[in-house]
Amino acid sequence: MRVISGLLALSLTTTDISGTSTLYGYAADTWRSMAAMVEPATGIPADKVTGDLKTRAKVTSPTNISAYVWSTLTARDLGIIGPADARSRVGKVLSALEKMERDAPTGQYYNWYDPATLRLVRTWPDNGDPVDLFASSVDNGWLAASLMMVRNAMPGFAGRAGRLLGSMNFKAYYDPAARPDAGTGLLRGGFWPVKPAGCSIPTDYAGTGTTVYSTCHTYGSPSETRIGTYVGIALGQLPREHYYGLYRTFPDIACDWAWQDQKPVGSWKEYLGIKVWEGTYGYRGMRYVPNWGGSMFEELMPDLVVPEARWAPRSWGRNHPVFVKAQIAHGLDEAKYGYWGFSPANDPRGGYREYGVDPLGMQSDGYTSDEERTTTDPGYEGCRPAQPDPVSYGDGVVTPHASFLALPYARKQALENLAKIRSNLGAYGPGGFYDSVAVRSGAVSRFYLALDQGMVMAALGNVLAGDNLHRYFGSSDVEAKLRPVMEIEEWDVQSPPAN
Repeated sequence: MRVISGLLALSLTTTDISGTSTLYGYAADTWRSMAAMVEPATGIPADKVTGDLKTRAKVTSPTNISAYVWSTLTARDLGIIGPADARSRVGKVLSALEKMERDAPTGQYYNWYDPATLRLVRTWPDNGDPVDLFASSVDNGWLAASLMMVRNAMPGFAGRAGRLLGSMNFKAYYDPAARPDAGTGLLRGGFWPVKPAGCSIPTDYAGTGTTVYSTCHTYGSPSETRIGTYVGIALGQLPREHYYGLYRTFPDIACDWAWQDQKPVGSWKEYLGIKVWEGTYGYRGMRYVPNWGGSMFEELMPDLVVPEARWAPRSWGRNHPVFVKAQIAHGLDEAKYGYWGFSPANDPRGGYREYGVDPLGMQSDGYTSDEERTTTDPGYEGCRPAQPDPVSYGDGVVTPHASFLALPYARKQALENLAKIRSNLGAYGPGGFYDSVAVRSGAVSRFYLALDQGMVMAALGNVLAGDNLHRYFGSSDVEAKLRPVMEIEEWDVQSPPAN
C-alpha cells in the first residue's frame, strides 16, 4: 500500500492556497482508517474501529461495504494505493457479496453481518439481544450504487457486479398507493422476511405472491433516503413520477401539517403530471428546502454519488450551497461555538446520536447541535405559537465529515473549520479526523466509522479526482433515465442577504 502521510502531503508545496496538498494528506490518513477496518479473511469492513486502529467492531452493514468500495476506488484514483491492490480489494468484496445470505425472493441484503465470518448477525455482540432480520431500502440503495460504480470504474468486474445488481429489485420497497393525493407512491423503510413484534404490513413482493412484512412508514422527505429512489429509477424498476412523490416541505393547508417545524412558503407546481407543493423554510435571511432532521449528511450524502448540482441545477444546485451556509451560520453566528458541521455521528459521551440544526429539518423536534438538545420553535402561524429563541447553546458537537461534505460549496470555510478542529480540539489521529468532538468540553469520540470515513473519502475523490464517483455512477444510461427527471424542477431558494 502506497500511503502518503499527512505530513508528507502537506510538505509537497510551500504555498497551499487552494488546500489541495492538505486535502491529499487528509485522504491518505483517512484511507489508513478505512483499511484498518477490513477483516483480512473476508475483505469486508467492520462498522467501526477504535482510534488506535487496533480493535474492529463485530458487525457491518451493506452501507459500510458500499463506503469501503468507493473509498477503494478513490484511494486508487488519488494514487494512495496501486491499481492491483484496488482490484484485489474490490474482488474480495464481490466474492463476499456472492456468498452472503440474503432474501432469496427479493435479492436484497439484510442489515447486519459479521465481517469476520460473513454470517448474519442474529444476536448483538455487545449484549446478546436478538436481531430480527431486516432489509433496508436505504442500505440496499447504497450497496446497489456502489455496484453501479464498480461496473464503470473496474470493467474487469462489470459482469460480476452486474449480476449482483441485476438480482436486486427495488420494487420490493415500493408502495404505489402511498401518495393517493399525488397519484404516485413512496418507498417503505424496508421489510422483515418474518413477521416481527410491533407494527408491520404484509405486502406482496412485486406482485409475485411472495409475502414480506414491510415497515409501517414510508420515506416522504427528500433526505439521504432518496438514494433508493435514484437507484430504482436508474435501474428502470420504479416509475419516474415517484421522484415527485417526495415532499419538498409538507403543504400549507390550514393546520393539517402544523406539526412540521415551521410554516412553509411556496406554491403548487406540476412535474410529470404530479402536483408538487414547492415549499421552502426560512432561517436567518435564507430560504431553502429542508430535510427531515436538519443534518448535513441528509442533505449532501446522495450528492457524493449522484451529481445533483449538475443534473438538477435549479433545485438541488441552489439548495446545497444555501444549506451549507445555514449550517455555518448556526455554528458561528447563532450558537457561537466557533465551529460548524452538524450531522449524525458517534456521541463523544458514548453511543451514537443524530446531530443537526433544528430549523433546517421538517421534524418539529429535529436534530440538535449540542449535547443538551437545545431546540427552537418558530411556531406555525394560526396553529402553533412561536417559542422564545434559546438564550444560549450548550456543548456543541461537530463531526468532521460534515465539513468534507461541504467542500464543493464552501471550500475555504471547510478547510478553515477542519484546520481549527485539528489544531484546537485535538480531534485527529493516525486514521485522520476522529468521528466527532464536543467543542466546549473538548470531549472527543476516538473512533473511526466506516460510514463517516467513507463520506470523507467520497468527498475528497470528487474534489481531487475530477468528480470520479459522479462519473462512475452517472454513466450515460443512468444519466438518460435520471437527469431528465431531475433537471426540470425549480425551487425558490434564496441565499442570505449580502452584508
